[in-house]
Amino acid sequence: MSEPTGAARRRGPFKVGDQVQLTDPKGRHYTFTLEAGKNFHTHKGSFPHDELIGAPEGSVVRTTGNVAYLALRPLLPDYVLSMPRGAAVVYPKDAGQILAFADIFPGARVVEAGVGSGSLSAFLLRAIGDQGMLHSYERREDFADIARQNVERYFGGPHPAWQLTVGDLQDNLSDTEVDRVILDMLAPWECLEAVSKALVPGGILCAYVATTTQLARTVESIRELGGFNEPTAWESMIRNWHIEGLAVRPDHRMIGHTGFLLTARRLADGVEPPMRRRRPAKGAYGEDYTGPNADGGTPR
Repeated sequence: MSEPTGAARRRGPFKVGDQVQLTDPKGRHYTFTLEAGKNFHTHKGSFPHDELIGAPEGSVVRTTGNVAYLALRPLLPDYVLSMPRGAAVVYPKDAGQILAFADIFPGARVVEAGVGSGSLSAFLLRAIGDQGMLHSYERREDFADIARQNVERYFGGPHPAWQLTVGDLQDNLSDTEVDRVILDMLAPWECLEAVSKALVPGGILCAYVATTTQLARTVESIRELGGFNEPTAWESMIRNWHIEGLAVRPDHRMIGHTGFLLTARRLADGVEPPMRRRRPAKGAYGEDYTGPNADGGTPR
C-alpha cells in the first residue's frame, strides 16, 4: 500500500528538497529548502546545508558565529504563514475550525471557492486524502498560480485529489453529489443557489467572511433561499500564555478577529425546516430590509 501524498516528506531524516524551519535562541523562525552544496546565511554566521542532510529531525546546528539553531520540519500552520502570498491566507485557527465544524472527512467530495494563496486548500487536501476530491475555483489567474505553487511545494508535487479551475463558481460549477462546500469570497450569497443544487442532502455549506455586513447578508440569503437548516455563525480568537516559573499570565498580544465562520446543512428536496422561534430586538429589521419576512411578519 503506497503512502498518502506528502507523507514521506513528514518523517525520517532530512533529505534534499525538504523544507526546514530553524528556530534561533530568541524563538524566531527561518524557513528554507535543503539543497546539496548550499549554505544557509544569517547575520550570526552560516552553516552548510549538507550538515543537516541525513540528520534526524530535531537536530541542532551551529553557525560559524557559534549560534545554535534548532532544525525541524515546519508544521502546516507554520508553512502557510510563511509561504508566498497573492491574497491573504486563511489563518490556521480558522482552517482548524473549518475542518472540524464543516466535518471534513477522508474521502470527502469538497468544493472550494476563493483559493487565495492556497492555505485552506492545503489543509483540505490533507484532510480528505488521496481518495477524496477537492475542486477549487478562483476567479483570478495570478492568485491561482501562486496557490498551485504553494500547495505543490508543500506536498512535493501535484496532489491527485485536487482540481483547480480559474473562473467564477456560479458560472463554472459542474460538480454534483458534493459533500461539503467552502466559500471564502466577498459575496458568498451570489453562489448559494448553485451550491445548493450541488450539495447532497445533509451536506454542509461553510462560509468564511470578514465583516458583519457580509455575515448578515449571507445568513439572511440562506434563510430566504430555503433548503438549509438554521445557519450557525461564530468567530474564534487565540491567546497564548507566558509561563516562566510562578509568572503565569496571558500574553499581551493575541490573534483576534480574522473572520466570521458560518455553517448550514442542506435539507432533503422539498423539505421545510421546523419554524425557528426567535424574538429579535426591536429595530433589528430596519425599514430598508428586503429579506425574509420583509412584510412585517415575525422572522423565523
